[in-house]
Amino acid sequence: AWTGEISGRVVCDVCGDAAIGPEDHALEGAEVAVLCITKSGEVINYQAFTNSKGMYTVAETMPESDRWDSCLARPISSFHLHCTRRGDAHSGVKFTYNKPSGNSHTVKTFLYKPATAPLYC
Repeated sequence: AWTGEISGRVVCDVCGDAAIGPEDHALEGAEVAVLCITKSGEVINYQAFTNSKGMYTVAETMPESDRWDSCLARPISSFHLHCTRRGDAHSGVKFTYNKPSGNSHTVKTFLYKPATAPLYC
Protein backbone atom coordinates (compact mmCIF):
# COMPACT_ATOMS: atom_id res chain seq x y z
CA ALA A 1 0.00 0.00 0.00
CA TRP A 2 1.00 3.62 -0.58
CA THR A 3 0.41 6.41 1.96
CA GLY A 4 0.34 10.12 1.16
CA GLU A 5 -0.12 13.18 3.32
CA ILE A 6 -0.74 16.85 2.55
CA SER A 7 -0.47 19.50 5.23
CA GLY A 8 -0.48 23.26 5.50
CA ARG A 9 -1.28 26.26 7.64
CA VAL A 10 -3.84 29.09 7.67
CA VAL A 11 -2.94 32.42 9.27
CA CYS A 12 -4.73 35.71 9.95
CA ASP A 13 -2.67 38.44 8.25
CA VAL A 14 -3.79 41.17 10.66
CA CYS A 15 -2.21 44.08 8.78
CA GLY A 16 -3.02 42.67 5.33
CA ASP A 17 0.61 43.09 4.23
CA ALA A 18 0.98 39.51 2.85
CA ALA A 19 3.91 38.93 5.22
CA ILE A 20 3.67 36.85 8.39
CA GLY A 21 4.80 38.94 11.34
CA PRO A 22 4.49 39.05 15.14
CA GLU A 23 1.00 40.62 14.98
CA ASP A 24 -0.40 37.74 12.92
CA HIS A 25 -1.95 34.62 14.41
CA ALA A 26 -3.03 31.10 13.46
CA LEU A 27 -6.63 30.63 12.39
CA GLU A 28 -8.35 27.76 14.15
CA GLY A 29 -11.35 26.17 12.40
CA ALA A 30 -10.55 27.49 8.92
CA GLU A 31 -11.79 25.16 6.17
CA VAL A 32 -9.49 23.93 3.39
CA ALA A 33 -10.38 21.74 0.40
CA VAL A 34 -7.84 19.42 -1.21
CA LEU A 35 -8.72 17.86 -4.57
CA CYS A 36 -6.45 15.09 -5.90
CA ILE A 37 -6.38 13.15 -9.16
CA THR A 38 -5.00 9.63 -8.84
CA LYS A 39 -2.71 7.78 -11.26
CA SER A 40 -5.80 5.79 -12.34
CA GLY A 41 -7.74 9.02 -13.11
CA GLU A 42 -10.06 9.06 -10.11
CA VAL A 43 -10.81 12.45 -8.51
CA ILE A 44 -10.84 12.47 -4.71
CA ASN A 45 -12.05 15.48 -2.71
CA TYR A 46 -10.87 16.02 0.87
CA GLN A 47 -12.04 18.58 3.40
CA ALA A 48 -9.96 19.64 6.39
CA PHE A 49 -10.26 22.11 9.25
CA THR A 50 -7.35 23.76 11.00
CA ASN A 51 -6.42 23.03 14.60
CA SER A 52 -5.49 25.56 17.31
CA LYS A 53 -2.10 26.08 15.63
CA GLY A 54 -3.73 26.81 12.25
CA MET A 55 -2.50 23.48 10.83
CA TYR A 56 -4.49 21.05 8.68
CA THR A 57 -3.64 17.60 7.32
CA VAL A 58 -5.23 15.14 4.91
CA ALA A 59 -3.85 11.63 4.52
CA GLU A 60 -4.79 8.51 2.60
CA THR A 61 -3.54 4.95 2.25
CA MET A 62 -4.30 3.28 -1.08
CA PRO A 63 -2.84 0.83 -3.61
CA GLU A 64 0.32 2.13 -5.35
CA SER A 65 -1.52 2.06 -8.71
CA ASP A 66 -4.16 4.48 -7.34
CA ARG A 67 -1.78 6.93 -5.63
CA TRP A 68 -2.18 10.70 -6.02
CA ASP A 69 -0.79 12.19 -9.22
CA SER A 70 -1.58 15.88 -8.77
CA CYS A 71 -3.53 17.92 -6.26
CA LEU A 72 -5.09 21.34 -5.71
CA ALA A 73 -5.35 22.83 -2.23
CA ARG A 74 -7.50 25.90 -1.67
CA PRO A 75 -8.90 27.81 1.29
CA ILE A 76 -12.71 27.65 1.58
CA SER A 77 -13.65 29.76 4.59
CA SER A 78 -12.59 31.26 7.87
CA PHE A 79 -15.01 31.43 10.76
CA HIS A 80 -12.88 33.85 12.75
CA LEU A 81 -14.81 36.91 13.91
CA HIS A 82 -12.48 39.51 12.37
CA CYS A 83 -10.42 37.60 9.83
CA THR A 84 -12.67 36.38 7.01
CA ARG A 85 -11.35 37.92 3.76
CA ARG A 86 -8.94 35.87 1.69
CA GLY A 87 -5.58 37.60 1.61
CA ASP A 88 -4.07 35.60 -1.23
CA ALA A 89 -4.04 36.97 -4.76
CA HIS A 90 -4.90 33.49 -6.01
CA SER A 91 -7.20 31.12 -4.23
CA GLY A 92 -5.51 27.76 -4.73
CA VAL A 93 -2.20 25.95 -5.11
CA LYS A 94 -1.74 23.20 -7.72
CA PHE A 95 1.10 20.73 -7.33
CA THR A 96 2.31 17.39 -8.62
CA TYR A 97 2.38 14.78 -5.88
CA ASN A 98 5.49 12.70 -6.51
CA LYS A 99 6.49 11.83 -2.94
CA PRO A 100 7.34 8.25 -2.00
CA SER A 101 4.99 6.42 0.36
CA GLY A 102 4.96 7.76 3.91
CA ASN A 103 6.10 11.28 3.03
CA SER A 104 4.23 14.57 3.37
CA HIS A 105 3.81 17.52 0.99
CA THR A 106 3.58 20.92 2.69
CA VAL A 107 1.43 23.54 0.96
CA LYS A 108 2.25 27.26 1.25
CA THR A 109 0.47 29.14 4.03
CA PHE A 110 -2.96 30.52 3.19
CA LEU A 111 -3.72 34.01 4.48
CA TYR A 112 -6.95 35.69 5.57
CA LYS A 113 -7.18 39.35 6.50
CA PRO A 114 -9.62 41.57 8.40
CA ALA A 115 -12.05 43.87 6.55
CA THR A 116 -10.19 46.80 8.09
CA ALA A 117 -6.63 46.73 9.42
CA PRO A 118 -6.09 47.92 13.01
CA LEU A 119 -4.64 51.41 13.55
CA TYR A 120 -1.25 50.09 14.75
CA CYS A 121 -0.54 48.72 11.24
